[in-house]
Amino acid sequence: MSDSGKPIPLPTAGVHRRRRIPLVWIIPLLTALIAAWLAWDTFSKRGPTIVISFETAAGLTAGQSQLKYKNVVMGTVKSIGISPDFSHVLVTVETVREAEPFLNDKTIFWVVKPELFAGNITGLETLLSGSYIGMRPSTEKGVPRHHFIGEQDPPVLQAWAKGTTFKLQSKRLGSISLGSPVFFRDLDVGTVLGWELGDLANNVTIHAFVRAPYDQYVHDDTSFWNASGLSIKLTGGGISVEMESLRALLLGGIAFDTPSDSTQPVAQADHKFPLYASLELARSAGFGHQLQLLSYFPGSVAGLEVGADVTLNGLKIGEVTDVSLVYDPRKDRIVVPVHYRVEAGRISNIAVAQGLAPGTLAAEMVKRGMRATLQSPSLITGGKIIALERIADAPPAELERDGDVFVVPTSETGGFDSIARSANELLSKINRIDFDRMGKSLTSAAAGLDETINGPQLKKTLAALEKAMIDVQDIAKKLDTDASPALKRLPEIAAQLQGALAQANRLFGSLNTGYGDDSRFLRDLDRLLPQITDAARSVRALTDLLSRHPEALIQGRTNTGKE
Repeated sequence: MSDSGKPIPLPTAGVHRRRRIPLVWIIPLLTALIAAWLAWDTFSKRGPTIVISFETAAGLTAGQSQLKYKNVVMGTVKSIGISPDFSHVLVTVETVREAEPFLNDKTIFWVVKPELFAGNITGLETLLSGSYIGMRPSTEKGVPRHHFIGEQDPPVLQAWAKGTTFKLQSKRLGSISLGSPVFFRDLDVGTVLGWELGDLANNVTIHAFVRAPYDQYVHDDTSFWNASGLSIKLTGGGISVEMESLRALLLGGIAFDTPSDSTQPVAQADHKFPLYASLELARSAGFGHQLQLLSYFPGSVAGLEVGADVTLNGLKIGEVTDVSLVYDPRKDRIVVPVHYRVEAGRISNIAVAQGLAPGTLAAEMVKRGMRATLQSPSLITGGKIIALERIADAPPAELERDGDVFVVPTSETGGFDSIARSANELLSKINRIDFDRMGKSLTSAAAGLDETINGPQLKKTLAALEKAMIDVQDIAKKLDTDASPALKRLPEIAAQLQGALAQANRLFGSLNTGYGDDSRFLRDLDRLLPQITDAARSVRALTDLLSRHPEALIQGRTNTGKE
């Protein structure tokens, strides 16, 4: 009761019925929750769908082939179709959300399969797992994109490689190919990324990548040259064969070097360098200041080609840059101007020693007799070079200048060419000799000699001499047996000998008229005449003795004194 005496009403409890969910609905509810979670999880991990265009879909399978980056799955091939123009294949790929940041215009896609590329065998793991699509994102920011054009070949360089790309300019590409190595002192330090044509296809710009830290050795005065193939030279020591490496021989290659005393800064990215055709040309261009020279050679320059050596005292100091034909209106004839360059820096300290400025060095040397000559270093090949020589007693000349080109006077002396010219002059003199006339004169002289030798006078003289000798022999044989008849014939024999002498004198006159005083026949006759004279004198003395002392035939000569 309350204080007022009124009773306090008691609270009453209400009855509420609670609704219970049947157990049969729990399973579908859980299933729906799991499905919703799976759907949310799937859509949350799913990235955009992209389309990649390839030349062919070889090795790819819809629903099985994958998109990978660093061997991490970035998507799966959904479908493969043909483009509306039937020129290529369209591959639709469902990517994962992790791949979305990489899908921009800087990303490269290609089909990974076993192949030999850039000297390396890639994609061997696909022999078991099958081909897949590889991707290489770029570190540079790009524009988001869902349609891509796949590459035919895998990229040469990975995105994470550190280094610097330089541009090498050359007249021709040669044997350099995509992926060709770049060498620095026989070390593989980079690779060729590609090339492009420039200046209306007048030259080729090659993109060469040099990895860090080797890119710090590339300075503004660094020389690059083509290190492909073999270099075979015939030197005084034999055959010299040079090769950068077997890989460069097969794939082509580029090499570079920097002078040890270089003061130039490290080259920045995309710095342009000339690409020389060989190491020798790169070394020639690296000697500093170059002089552009020009010479007009008289006569033929056959065998002189662009790239031929320019020598001084037998050492190479430059090369020929151009050989052409030009009409000279002053001389009204076609001349052959030969352009060549020399490296003045190869002559160490000459400008300092003589107190000359480098620009006046060539002019001073020309005043002292330096001339440009054509020489043939090899008689086998027939090739020619330009030799700068100091010619003794050279006519005075001065170095002319045509813009930046110096005109060096020429000379025809020196080398094998001067010997050849002397030989040609000698042959010309020999050709001017009238050999036909000389032959006719010799023929006439021989005919006269033959007529004289085989003529009747000589035959008559020889017959007389033979008869006289026979008579002398008969007299000598008969003196011991029959002196009287012999004494009677002695005057006749003496007369015959005198006739033979007269005929011999006439023969001498004929021989002297026919072929001179110094003939062999004349010398023989000169020796014969004294003998015949002595024989005649002896016969005359014998005749006189027998006439005064006939008893001498029997008793012999008794008086040994002088008569």
